[in-house]
Amino acid sequence: MRTSTAPRALTHRRSSPLETNLLSTPLHFGFFSSFQPPAWHAGTDRTFGEDWHNGGYHSWLAKRVEDAGFDFLFFEDTSGVSRVLGGNTDMDLRYVLSAPKNDPVALITYLAAKTSRLGLIATGSTSLYPPFLLARLYATIDNLSGGRVGWNIVTSSEDEAAQNYGLDALPPTNERYAIADEFMDVVNKLWDSWEPGAVVKDLENNVYTDPTKVHAIDHVGEHFKVRGPLNSYPSPQKKPLFAQAGGSPRGREFAARHAELIMSVTIGGVEAMKEFREDIHARMRAVGRDPREARILYALHPYIFESPAARRAAITDAQLVPVLGKHGAHLGIDLLTFDLEKPLPLDLEVNGTTSMFESLKEKARRGISLREAIIDFHWGDDALGTTGPAKDVARNLVDAMEEVGGDGYIFMATQDANGEVIDGLIDELVPELKRIGAMRTDFPGSTFRENLFSF
Repeated sequence: MRTSTAPRALTHRRSSPLETNLLSTPLHFGFFSSFQPPAWHAGTDRTFGEDWHNGGYHSWLAKRVEDAGFDFLFFEDTSGVSRVLGGNTDMDLRYVLSAPKNDPVALITYLAAKTSRLGLIATGSTSLYPPFLLARLYATIDNLSGGRVGWNIVTSSEDEAAQNYGLDALPPTNERYAIADEFMDVVNKLWDSWEPGAVVKDLENNVYTDPTKVHAIDHVGEHFKVRGPLNSYPSPQKKPLFAQAGGSPRGREFAARHAELIMSVTIGGVEAMKEFREDIHARMRAVGRDPREARILYALHPYIFESPAARRAAITDAQLVPVLGKHGAHLGIDLLTFDLEKPLPLDLEVNGTTSMFESLKEKARRGISLREAIIDFHWGDDALGTTGPAKDVARNLVDAMEEVGGDGYIFMATQDANGEVIDGLIDELVPELKRIGAMRTDFPGSTFRENLFSF
C-alpha cells in the first residue's frame, strides 16, 4: 500500500474545486510502450513481464489499458543495435537499450485479436520502408483489427538502423522530412487507388471488384517510383490513423501537414504546452487544415508515489546509465563520455533527434547539469505535478489541460513499467480521472479514428 501525503499547493488551480465540478467533455488518453523488456530499467522488480517476447505481457497490458478506457496503445520502435556507446554493441546489449526488441507492427496484429475497442499504433519509418510495402501492411492490419490501427510516422534517427537497410547513413534532418513528405503523397495515393464501392461481389455478372474503380497511381518523384494500384482489400478506415511526434520546427511542419494525432513531450510545463499547441494550430491553418483535424496529446511520466522529491531521489545510477545510453543512441553521441555533474557542452552538433537535443541544450544554457537534464527529459520535470497521490495527480492533469485548452495525455511506460508503476496508473490514477469526468467510460465508434474524434 502506498503512503499518501496531504494535498500540496498546486501551480494550476481553478476557482471552483474539480472534486465537485465534473468535466463536461473527457480528455483523450494513450498508453506508450515498447516491444522489449518492460521493466529492466526500473528501480525494483526488473524482471516483471518477462514473457514480453512472446506477446504475453503486452496482451495482458492491452486488455488492462482497454478496460481502463484508454484510447490507444502506442509502440515506439528502432531497428538497430547501437555502437554509439564505446564504439561497439556491448553497452547496448548489456543494458537493454535497442536490443532485444521485437517488431511492434507484428505485435499489434496479435493484440488486435486480444482486444475489441482499443486503438493500436505501431511505428513505421519513411526512411526505411518502401511506400508500397508499408501501405499494404497497414491496410492489412486495419482489416484484421476491424479499423483500429494507427501509424506512428517517423523518419528515423539512428545510422545503425540505416545500415541494416543498405544505407551508409541517414540523410540530414531536412532531407529526411522531404523524403517523408513524398512518402506520404505516395501512400495516400495507394490507399485512394480503390474508390469507394470498388468491391461489388456481383454474383450474377461474375464481378468481385469493379475494374473501373481501381486505378494505377503512376507516381514518379524525386525519391520514389511506384506504379500501383494497391492490391489489398479496402480497410475499414481506408488508411491508418496518422500519428506523429516531431518536435523540431521541421517536425512540427510535417505534423501540421499530415498528422491526426500529435504527441508532444511536456518539458517546460503549461507555457511550453501552450506554445506547442498554438504553433501547431498556426502551421495547420497555413497549410489549409482546420486545427480540429488533429488531436494534440502531451507525453508524460505520471507516478503514483508518496512525493515528487521521494520519486526523484529513488532514481538510481543503475537506471540512469541505460537512459543516457538510449538517448545518446537517438542523438548519435555517447552521453556517458560527458561529466554528468556539468551542463552538456553547447558547441555539440548531432544528426539525430533534434527536439531532444534542443531540450538538453536549453537546460545546459541555464547551467543545469546533464544528470538533472536527462532526468527531466526522460522522467519529466514534474512542472505539472504528475508525481504524488493519485487524487493530486489527476487534479493537476486536468487543471493544466484546462489552462492549455488541449486534448489529453499519453502516459509513457516503457522500460521502467513494473507492476507497481502499472498498478499505480490503472488502479489508482484512472479511477480518480473518471471520478472527475476526465476519462472516457465507453467507445462509441467502431474505428480508432471515430473514437479519437468522438469528442
